[in-house]
Amino acid sequence: QVQLVESGGGLVQAGGSLRLACTASRSTHSIGWYRQGPGKQRELVAYINSGGSIIYADSVKGRFTISRDNAKSTVSLQMNSLTPEDTAVYYCRATIFTNIFWGQGTQVTVSS
Repeated sequence: QVQLVESGGGLVQAGGSLRLACTASRSTHSIGWYRQGPGKQRELVAYINSGGSIIYADSVKGRFTISRDNAKSTVSLQMNSLTPEDTAVYYCRATIFTNIFWGQGTQVTVSS
């Protein structure tokens, strides 16, 4: 079992920045971020697999940066040039073998 605790959400104006952090209770194979906007399905934002490869959604490329600290079992998401379309609940997701774990989510609201 893995507990994931997210932090760093909040309200920001368009063009601003936020940094999200997720701390896992133990090391994981892969870890990253998904989001679910109002009336939308949950979608991948950015992810780091067990080999260290990084995947970004096309909508955040060049604006968001994911980083991982294996020693601290944390993953961060630096979000720049935020737009109202980035408004969503952001969830940390991690895997160990075929087991998937989710955090409770943190709200990010971008005002226009």
